[in-house]
Amino acid sequence: MNRLTAGEAAPEFALPNEKGETVKLTDFSGKKVLVYFYPKAMTPGCTVQAQNLRDKKSELDKLNVVVLGISPDAVKRLPKFIEKEQLNFSLLSDEDHAIAEAFGVWGLKKFMGKEYDGIHRISFLIDEKGNIEHVFDKFKTKDHHQVVLDYLNQ
Repeated sequence: MNRLTAGEAAPEFALPNEKGETVKLTDFSGKKVLVYFYPKAMTPGCTVQAQNLRDKKSELDKLNVVVLGISPDAVKRLPKFIEKEQLNFSLLSDEDHAIAEAFGVWGLKKFMGKEYDGIHRISFLIDEKGNIEHVFDKFKTKDHHQVVLDYLNQ
């Protein structure tokens, strides 16, 4: 895993959202974009993380920040997650994990004694020009939203 760092250009991407529409990073030129990678929709940690971002969307909007969640989930799984949790931001499907690999968040994980490849829960704040402004990699899922807001408000 060769994770991207602050100051690097964010990889361009074009991924399907929950409606099957293609979303590109360039669609948000002039805005900051919080790209958060999460392992799997509708799991406990991912749900808490998404709910808290949902609840802080108005604060993020005031700071000119768009939220995009990216996971290896199939497109058909995403509307269920959005509807169930009443999410107010887009989720993108990266089934072949090519974008996760480009950001350097796909790699070896360990859980309950088993090793497997998967997404590491890391977020990137991308500035208005498409460069990585900050990497959020030290947080608990329940505190992710606050770590992001604290950074933005400093």
